[in-house]
Amino acid sequence: MTNSCSQCGACCKLFLINLSEKEYRSGKYKTQFGKSVTFKDFKKAASCGAATLKQKPDGSCIYLKNNHCSIHKTRPEVCRGFFCSSKLSKYQTMIQEINNYKATVKNKLSKS
Repeated sequence: MTNSCSQCGACCKLFLINLSEKEYRSGKYKTQFGKSVTFKDFKKAASCGAATLKQKPDGSCIYLKNNHCSIHKTRPEVCRGFFCSSKLSKYQTMIQEINNYKATVKNKLSKS
């Protein structure tokens, strides 16, 4: 099975996206604290959330637009590696959370 994306946007709504040190230092991503707070020590930045992609008020990724990644071609490493169809054990909890989220949304829609 190949990795594929259903483009539901659930992963961008449910999870914080942690940048790699290289991505954080590049300055090309909007982060939780913005440019007003930057750290020379990446470990310190990562430990306090400064190396995390900025979120919208609803908790979704700032780059999520109409359930699509607006920076898809330059998305962070962690986003490139994750797919809902992955069989890797490190993603199974996340995939379960996404499936639960989808089921909840589907339930709400069927009741409307």
